[in-house]
Amino acid sequence: MAQCEQVVTLVDGVISRMRALEAALPARDGVAVFNRVYLAVTEAVDRHLDAGGFPDARAAITLDVRFAERYLAAVDTVREGRPPPACWRPLFQFRHHPQVRPVQFALAGINAHIGHDLALAVVDTCRTLACEPVDLEDEFDGVGELLLSLEERIREELTPGPELLRITDPLIHLLGAWSLERARDAAWTAARALWALRGLPEIAGEFTERLDTAVGFAGRMLLTPLPD
Repeated sequence: MAQCEQVVTLVDGVISRMRALEAALPARDGVAVFNRVYLAVTEAVDRHLDAGGFPDARAAITLDVRFAERYLAAVDTVREGRPPPACWRPLFQFRHHPQVRPVQFALAGINAHIGHDLALAVVDTCRTLACEPVDLEDEFDGVGELLLSLEERIREELTPGPELLRITDPLIHLLGAWSLERARDAAWTAARALWALRGLPEIAGEFTERLDTAVGFAGRMLLTPLPD
């Protein structure tokens, strides 16, 4: 019971940090846009946990916290004047660009967090709980379903209505080129690969570096400045 209470406290701490960021950042800041989306996701996961929606609450909480810690570590890294991981670099570089639209900031952050951080968070969780990725599959799928349910809402809230978009609008093509579901599936495959490579640290490190770079490249494409 004490261990469960401790990890619940960690979730509360993650939510508190995101709320503090929301209060501190200008609303139009690209990091603030993503932070609002991620805060909504984390609060939804917290409610799902409270409702007993995960088969293994301790595993789900640990995965949720390890996942969030990677985003918060990137924020701290930038605040300290150091470069963040390559996957996060485009969002921090373009966060104030006037021709990048809010939905682009949100999707670029989700791309970095799902495409890179989620795989590493699964490995972190397996090490913390001394388990295998297969033991976390239900929790991974549960968090993934919540993310997918919020993706449509994100696009609806942050994308101009159909009356303002033309079929030739580049935003339509950018939004159609990226899928959260595909990113989530790729993250699960990457997590399993990294776990299989844990006894080969040099190869695992190279795999992680290449993953970071590839996800960063996709994020840069999502943040292509668009004319009004």
